[in-house]
Amino acid sequence: MAMHPNMPLMRALGHRNYRLFFSGQSISLVGTWMTRLTVSWLVWRLTHSVEMLGLVGFAGQFPTFLLAPFAGVWVDLTDRFRVLLAAQVFSMLQSLLLAALALTGVIQIWHIVVLQVIQGAINAFDIPARQSSMIDMIEDPKDLPNAIALNSSMVNGARLVGPSIAGLLIAWVGEGWCFFIDGVSYIAVIISLLAMRMVRRHRPLERKGVFRELRDGLSYAFGFVPIRAVLLLLALLSLAGMPYTVLLPAIVVDVLHGGPHTLGFMTGAVGFGALVGALYLMSRKTVIGLGRLIPAAAGLFGTSLVLFSLSHALLPSLGLMFLAGVGFMVHMAASNTIIQTIVREEMRGRVMAFYAMAFMGMAPFGSLLAGAVAARIGAPDTVLAGGVICVLGAGLFWRKLPELRKAIRPIYVEKGILPELATGLGNAANLEQEAEH
Repeated sequence: MAMHPNMPLMRALGHRNYRLFFSGQSISLVGTWMTRLTVSWLVWRLTHSVEMLGLVGFAGQFPTFLLAPFAGVWVDLTDRFRVLLAAQVFSMLQSLLLAALALTGVIQIWHIVVLQVIQGAINAFDIPARQSSMIDMIEDPKDLPNAIALNSSMVNGARLVGPSIAGLLIAWVGEGWCFFIDGVSYIAVIISLLAMRMVRRHRPLERKGVFRELRDGLSYAFGFVPIRAVLLLLALLSLAGMPYTVLLPAIVVDVLHGGPHTLGFMTGAVGFGALVGALYLMSRKTVIGLGRLIPAAAGLFGTSLVLFSLSHALLPSLGLMFLAGVGFMVHMAASNTIIQTIVREEMRGRVMAFYAMAFMGMAPFGSLLAGAVAARIGAPDTVLAGGVICVLGAGLFWRKLPELRKAIRPIYVEKGILPELATGLGNAANLEQEAEH
């Protein structure tokens, strides 16, 4: 399908199915981010406990870690699209139940924990289905990196808008209506998915059993050095760095002396930074050079957290949250793009499930640990330690870049991303290095 020549940043929207997906998700994700902030604020209001913030974060993400590997096998062996559609329906029901409990005034902390566990289980199937379905929505594989960047801009545009709306609504009408709006917003994405005309990809007829398929996926993902390195660094950032999000309410109240509006602004600053990072990635026309961006963005994310932990003023804190948003967004989307570019098609669902484990599945352990540590040394020092760990991980990845380039280069040549010149891969390597400078 032809791209819009005057919209190079949004060329993936030239594909009908992806355009439908983008439209529906843009609405739904605003509600999702409203709920994420509202849950954190409600937990803090009910308990005033950083440990409980950590526990709720753990409850919402641990099922993703536990179930994602099996969900990835399911996605590879069944219809990705049907799995994605079912996940949206169940997410809608979960949000509406949360709204009913809050609006009737009977909600208790154990309700939140249980419903967060349910949403985490849904996400275990939603994430690999969503990520692996992306290629089915794009007729021209060359537009896949742009689609991933557009998807990231959509997520983080919603992260910018959703918490800001939630902060105002919480102060105006309470938490329950935020949950209700989220539940209703899923109707948009469900309609967009039903309107798609999807071409079903061939699935292998031979099925070896879930555990053997899972073992094959693990052997492939962690036996191939580039995928392993990308997944491990993403997992480290999710474990050590991302738990700052569950500590934000405590920092906003105790350090910055703010309320729900301030928390909305802080989360919005992260979303705005992430949106800027996504726009930068959308402007790129090739995956060449993303290897350098992965550790550079990770280092920016970690450094921003270190400085944020030392800040006691609102404006500098907002600026540092903006930079943290840029760093994590570029790191996460660049990692996603490289993995989706080099992964074997029959392993796509499983590898994207491991990506979900690294991105969301490790965060609950970090949330639980951060809550416990923050109760002893304080939220700012906990964020400081996580930022330092992220910077160290970025440095180790940077040292492995030459080895990773060597492993990826033949795949790029095979896919036509790098030209196979008469003199062999040596000139292709030089071209790649020149593109990165």
